[in-house]
This record gives sequence, C-alpha cells and structure tokens, in this order.
Amino acid sequence: MLRTGRLTTGQARALEELGPRFVLPLAAAPADWDRIFGRSAPRVLEVGFGMGEATAALAQAQPERDFIGVEVHSPGVGALLLRMRDMQLHNLRIVRDDAVQVLRDMIPAGSLDAVHVYFPDPWHKKRHHKRRLIQPDFVALVAARLRPGGLLHCATDWQDYAEHMLQVLQAHPLLRNTAQGFSARPPWRMPSKFEQRGLRLGHGVWDLVFERALSPPPR
Repeated sequence: MLRTGRLTTGQARALEELGPRFVLPLAAAPADWDRIFGRSAPRVLEVGFGMGEATAALAQAQPERDFIGVEVHSPGVGALLLRMRDMQLHNLRIVRDDAVQVLRDMIPAGSLDAVHVYFPDPWHKKRHHKRRLIQPDFVALVAARLRPGGLLHCATDWQDYAEHMLQVLQAHPLLRNTAQGFSARPPWRMPSKFEQRGLRLGHGVWDLVFERALSPPPR
C-alpha cells in the first residue's frame, strides 16, 4: 500500500519540484531504462529505501551504476529527493509503488545487476509471518530479473527472519549462496542511521548475499 505519512515542508516541496523529473509512475510494460538514465550502465534496484540516506550514499559512491529505489512511504521519497538535490545525484530514479508490481511489470527479465532488500518489515508476530516480503514467489521474481552473476543482497536485524530468509533463498535453484550461511556486511552496503542505532543498542544484523547462477545445479 502507498503510505503518505506526515511530510515536512522540504519533503513536500521536493516531491512537487523534483518528483516530475526523478519519480516514475508505475507502468504496465517494461521501462526503457537506458533512455530514462540517458546511458547503458549496470543497474541496481533497492526495495524499501526508508529515508534514503544509505541509498544516496551508495549512489554517490558508485557513479558508474544506475539505481532504482522503490518505496511506498511519501516522506521517505521526499527525503531522498532532497538528498539527491544536495548531493547532485543523477544516477538514481524512484518508483513510489509496490515492489512486486515494479519488478513484475517495469523491469525486463535478466536486466538487473543487483537487488537490495535491506531491513524489510519483519512482521515479528508469528501470525503475520505470511506477510513477510522474502517468500518463494518474490524470490523467484527477483531471480528472473537478475542477470546471470547478479546479486540478491538482503539484510535484517531480526534473527528469526534472517533464518527464514536463508531457508527461502537456499531453496531457489537459480540462487547460490556466496558465503557459508550468513555473510559479513559487504563494503557496498552503507549502514543507515537506523542500523547504527541498533548496533549501539547491541542488536545483531544478518546479511545474505546470493548470486544468480547460469542454470540450475544438476540433480
């Protein structure tokens, strides 16, 4: 669901002034991303970027890549637009809609170099676990959109969700774990303020990095 929330004056102005240039509407057909970005470059999609501080930092650190951020929370979209303006980022676009629909309808098969899913809602109550994003159908969709050698990188600060993610990712025949179990935090994942606060409080963080294989392993 799209979530509006309370916008600051700056976020509202950013949505009005910068949104038409950098925020794309949901479309029912694959987008021409080379035209949108004005070049052909490795492409990364991030699901749920929150307030966008880590996303903007990564886009700035990797100007050779293009980034697609998907977020349903209006204040987060406005906050990222402000960061894009202040940091003069041109390799980042935003789709304010459901990640499943964006991946299914707007992203061509085999076109992404990476998909990032950082700290998705853990839905920690057992009766709500079915609402968790990392489920077999979603992982299959992501795997279909990754090029061979592309990476699916997930992170969470809930151990039981981390264990669930590991089980689901290992079950997909086209995904190969790049570590023995959980991964150390790769250098490209910029810690967010939310994560840094959790680490100060002693919370654990679990990373999973899986690579899209050329073909399923032989049985």
